[in-house]
Amino acid sequence: MPDTDAELRRIHAFMLDFARRQAGRTAVLPGAFAVRDDAFAHSRANNQVLAGGAVDPGALPALAHEALGDLPYRMVSVLDDAAGAACAGPLARAGYRHGTYVVMLHSGPVRAAAREAEIVDLEAIRRPLARSWQGFLPDAGEDVVRQLVERRAARRRGAAAVHIVGSRAEDGEVASWADLYLDPASGVAQVEDLVTAADRHGRGHADAVLSTALRLAVGAGCRTRFLTADAADWPRHWYARRGFREIGRMHVFDRV
Repeated sequence: MPDTDAELRRIHAFMLDFARRQAGRTAVLPGAFAVRDDAFAHSRANNQVLAGGAVDPGALPALAHEALGDLPYRMVSVLDDAAGAACAGPLARAGYRHGTYVVMLHSGPVRAAAREAEIVDLEAIRRPLARSWQGFLPDAGEDVVRQLVERRAARRRGAAAVHIVGSRAEDGEVASWADLYLDPASGVAQVEDLVTAADRHGRGHADAVLSTALRLAVGAGCRTRFLTADAADWPRHWYARRGFREIGRMHVFDRV
């Protein structure tokens, strides 16, 4: 059985490094740092404050305001579970909502899928991805959707290898897709943003994407294979049936 604490340290280091490398610019804060990208100002993930461990909970709202004050929103991610729980009260009093995400580690063999997926480019998913965002955010304007689609290009800066894995439907359109971030030097791989188009569910596309991503990670020598999932939503149970187990929790706070 892997050392859970050691795995979490590797995962946290990977996530923080990915955020820094992806960013247009960064700013060091006490116990945290901010990432900003003016090209994707509507994307909270690209414009947020991140803390990996100990941070002063009482000071965090002011730090976020200092770093993100010109934006109409705030987002703060705290990767350490205990630190995040300690920050919940001060951030709630400052008007933030609190979400909890599970960190899930893959172990055991890669599950076979009935379908095959492949590495695709952004152009291949641009149209279905835009439709997906329009479904998630029906009141979002055209520029918001465009940035949420195009921000995937910035992710290519985040890791040694960044792929989009997609499973195509019979008509050739990509029906399900996910990002795969690989860092063979540290042996860490992350699967991120696995989505299936609303009209393509129940046909094995997500299984194809996940199994292909895991095979690519194994082939790259990444023994630490992980993803994050909303602690309150059903996909975490879907991942658990496919060989992922919870090893930690992180906390995300946002405010409009």
